[in-house]
Amino acid sequence: MTEFMNIKNVYTPERKLGEIEMLRAIKLAIASEYEAIQIYQQIMESTDNVNIKRVLAEIMTDEKHHVGGLNKLLEILSPTDAQEYAYGAQETLDNISE
Repeated sequence: MTEFMNIKNVYTPERKLGEIEMLRAIKLAIASEYEAIQIYQQIMESTDNVNIKRVLAEIMTDEKHHVGGLNKLLEILSPTDAQEYAYGAQETLDNISE
């Protein structure tokens, strides 16, 4: 565990991420948020304790907000990806309405 009493113990990266690396990091973060949501959902389904369910439901809501923020950031940083996602969404709507 990191010891915060000494500033030298706080991790500092040797360099900043490049554009491609940053996009990959954001996509990984989005996937991690979805994974966390799934884990909390499974825990909720495994208990009858209303307090646990209430806390996890609140945490899940926060995770969903994180997904929204990260998706918006991805959209801003990579308009090409945003166009592909929008195309896929429209394709799905078209398939549903057929």
